[in-house]
Amino acid sequence: MDPNVKKLFDSGADDYDWQRRQLIPCFDDFYGMAVSLVEPDERSPRVLDLGAGTGLFAGLVLQKYPEARLTLIDFSDKMLEGARQRFGPSADVQYVAADYSNYDFTDSYDVIISSLSIHHLVHEEKRKLFSALFKALRPGGIFVNADQVRGSTPQTDAYYKERWLASVNASGLPRQAIEASIERRKLDINATAEEQIQWLKEAGFGDVDCMYKNLEFAVFYGKKY
Repeated sequence: MDPNVKKLFDSGADDYDWQRRQLIPCFDDFYGMAVSLVEPDERSPRVLDLGAGTGLFAGLVLQKYPEARLTLIDFSDKMLEGARQRFGPSADVQYVAADYSNYDFTDSYDVIISSLSIHHLVHEEKRKLFSALFKALRPGGIFVNADQVRGSTPQTDAYYKERWLASVNASGLPRQAIEASIERRKLDINATAEEQIQWLKEAGFGDVDCMYKNLEFAVFYGKKY
């Protein structure tokens, strides 16, 4: 993963959580759908969160499955420090400071989740990651990825960006926070929904679909049979 991405997220770690709701116009539906798709067979599932950041998505899963055993991986130590503060010392959480795009996943999981992270990878890295995640899942395991997508044409992609910019400009966020987000987004490498569905199928996942989409924000699902 591009080291410039790490630098930008390190610098924004302290304010990341409270800004995210303003930066995602469809925040409640986006995360609500993602969490609703996390339906493991186990009461205490092993859950891996890729690019976990401050643990927002993992925290929502833990509310739904209080006995879940979490592994959070992120290349930003400052982001993971925010996750440690979120979960405290009593939660069953493992923290891994590493670049998941070339990480050797030696454990197996019932659920793998990710939110707003995988779009930072170049497309070939996305494809390789999906294959690695399929192998890391136990039979019956599921993958839920809540992420950004590119429009199917240059015109629709430009429209996505126009709508997002109008929304954040009206969000009430300080101008400095908006400019920092715009700067981070220059490093985005979004793929279309259709491309990601195809790559997940090629990796071996079944029941692959885009379960939710609001302009550039989409939630993908796949299961290992």
